[in-house]
Amino acid sequence: MSDATYIEIKSLYKVFGGQPKSILPRIEAGESKQKILDETGHTVGLKDINLTIKRSEIFVIMGLSGSGKSTLVRHFNRLIEPTQGQILVEGEDVLQLNKAHLQEFRRQKMSMVFQHFGLMPHHTVLENVAFGLKTQGVAKGERNRKASKWLADVGLDGYEQQYPAQLSGGQQQRVGLARALCTDADILLMDEAFSALDPLIRSEMQDQLIELQEKLHKTIIFITHDLDEALRLGDRIAILKDGELIQCGEPREILLEPVNDYVEAFVRDVNRARALTVENVMKPPAVRITTSTIGEAITQMKASPKGYGYVVSDEGYEGAVLQETLEDAVEGEAVASDPITDEYYADATEVSPDALLEEVIPDTLDTEYPLPVVGVDGELKGVLSRTRLAKILGKTA
Repeated sequence: MSDATYIEIKSLYKVFGGQPKSILPRIEAGESKQKILDETGHTVGLKDINLTIKRSEIFVIMGLSGSGKSTLVRHFNRLIEPTQGQILVEGEDVLQLNKAHLQEFRRQKMSMVFQHFGLMPHHTVLENVAFGLKTQGVAKGERNRKASKWLADVGLDGYEQQYPAQLSGGQQQRVGLARALCTDADILLMDEAFSALDPLIRSEMQDQLIELQEKLHKTIIFITHDLDEALRLGDRIAILKDGELIQCGEPREILLEPVNDYVEAFVRDVNRARALTVENVMKPPAVRITTSTIGEAITQMKASPKGYGYVVSDEGYEGAVLQETLEDAVEGEAVASDPITDEYYADATEVSPDALLEEVIPDTLDTEYPLPVVGVDGELKGVLSRTRLAKILGKTA
């Protein structure tokens, strides 16, 4: 995921009603959404939204019904016009585009996947997928070739001449996804795209999106009311409530650092073992041993009450050692200047920083000291203890 800001939303407001701009002072004065509705008949859809979205990330906007998430996503391509604010894409304010430039922007820059598929029933699957290219003026042979390729990529090779009614819900949504990708737009808007699907098919579509994103690196703005889905897909998550942005951050931040009682209640029932990785919760090692000799390793461990340490060298992580084991060796036949060899290393299971917590629970229960977290490059990234895991899963971190 790139760190570059690609899309920026600045002070975005949306008020539904006959005189929306007249309501802005009341919003800025802090009047509630309900009071404004009761006294003026106007509905506050969005209130002072400020966000940045990075290139090539999956940015999830979530909230309960009425939170403003679908209203917000429809501002990106101006299906809804704002009452006030800016939406900048690569520095260009989308809200200032004239009709012709807006049409070109929609055709070339953004594609959208709808909750209820949005397929044209009297067109074949191939024609549905190729439709965006047709509006761009791409020749029939070329657009059909590209459409066939994308159908294969979403697992629908051979369905080109079928009609939407002949497909299952999951297959129809795959057609919708292929259609959105076929135009090669940089930005993909997905408004509750999987919520109409059965749970198993929904999970398969999530897998499909993750797999495609690993190859395509699109900027995806994904709308959902499902926190489990948000945590699974999102590089970052924005939580809305009554048109206001409550918190924005990485899944780890949302789960472990909720900003208020609302977010805390939102995440309370999440299965953290399936949502968090080892890297999200690991701690630095208490004792990092940087010597190769028994005596110096004992000296380094004596500076800590832990009684164990993790040996690292220029090549990376070597193993975990117990102070008691090395002291027993010196009291026996070994001398302090002897090197630490394989026979002195404890049986410590190395875990990957990318592993889900549920995958490492058995290993943490089998050892009395924290498990070493080792990256693919052999570097000691941190450690994960039984105590730390219990705190996280017990929601007391």
